[in-house]
Amino acid sequence: MEPLLIQDVLKVLPHRFPFVLVDRVLMAGNGGVHALKNVTVNEPFFPGHFPQEPVMPGVLIVEALAQASMFCLHDQMEPGTIGYLAGVEGARFKRKVIPGDQLHLHAKLEFLRRGLGKTTCRAEVEGVVAAEATILFAVGKG
Repeated sequence: MEPLLIQDVLKVLPHRFPFVLVDRVLMAGNGGVHALKNVTVNEPFFPGHFPQEPVMPGVLIVEALAQASMFCLHDQMEPGTIGYLAGVEGARFKRKVIPGDQLHLHAKLEFLRRGLGKTTCRAEVEGVVAAEATILFAVGKG
């Protein structure tokens, strides 16, 4: 598949500025996705987290993984439905994510049935795992 640029990403995700955390989808298919988040010093959270040493909050890395996961679920969801975050299991943070990093978001669909979905995810910077988690979704009307 051709990479999905931000215009295409916004057609799938309901999020808008400042909460869109996927800049591009490099690969989506066969129950998997590889997406990118370019982390810049202009992110609205950096002035407060932390001013002397900017670090991307772990909760936003998990949110970026959840948004990337939507590209695993999207083709299997009915029109007019949305995936809501229902749970996060086993989240581990292994490397700081700082301005200038390119966060590679990987997600694999484990299942989607009866309105519930589960993905296993990892975020990498330069081939090093920064975070991993299992994310649960409840699919409902948008």
